[in-house]
Amino acid sequence: MKTMALGSMLVGTALACAAGLANAQAVYRIVGPDGRVTFSDRAPTADTPSQSVSTGAVTEPAGTRLNDLPLEVKQAATKYPLTFYTSKDCGACDTARRYLLSRGVPFAEKTVTSNQEIQALRKLNADGTIPFATLGSQHLSGFNENDWSAYLDAAGYPAQSKLPSSYRPAPAQPMIPKVIAPTAPAGTQPAEAGGAAPSGSPNVEPQRVTPNNPTGIVF
Repeated sequence: MKTMALGSMLVGTALACAAGLANAQAVYRIVGPDGRVTFSDRAPTADTPSQSVSTGAVTEPAGTRLNDLPLEVKQAATKYPLTFYTSKDCGACDTARRYLLSRGVPFAEKTVTSNQEIQALRKLNADGTIPFATLGSQHLSGFNENDWSAYLDAAGYPAQSKLPSSYRPAPAQPMIPKVIAPTAPAGTQPAEAGGAAPSGSPNVEPQRVTPNNPTGIVF
């Protein structure tokens, strides 16, 4: 049995940088030769293409419900939901997305575009590498088809797509959605100060089990 760890899934690259972000520093978006995207506060070298990161957020429609999925897919997606973090002009992200779609794995895609979103990503993935995914409590940094396949197998996702032909993936959403304050109806009194703000949707806590799988992955 071989226990897979986060470090084993990182494809070696000199472009990944683990430096912390400072609020006053510029953030660079570095695209490696393999299409992987890394966010860093260090300026790239002359032979490393990069782009400055904007601070704007993009709003997208909400995700897709699981109610109409086949039972096997629904059970895996409920216990071990997959959230997929991507960035624009990311070749490795496109490859990972095609793999998930071809295998029939439903996922929520989150785009990372602003400095605030990059900081939030690096709380999950310290090196800031994109693509990145969470599968239940597991972290998948960088895309390697064999590694991702092993984790999806252990989580109980079907090896072949069982999604109906009518299924369409949910549109990507920004990692940090733009919050728009609701407009109070005419004639109503504003809420008193000091009230607690509504909390976001709770994170799904997967059941901790020891699956009987050939890779020995434990969620």
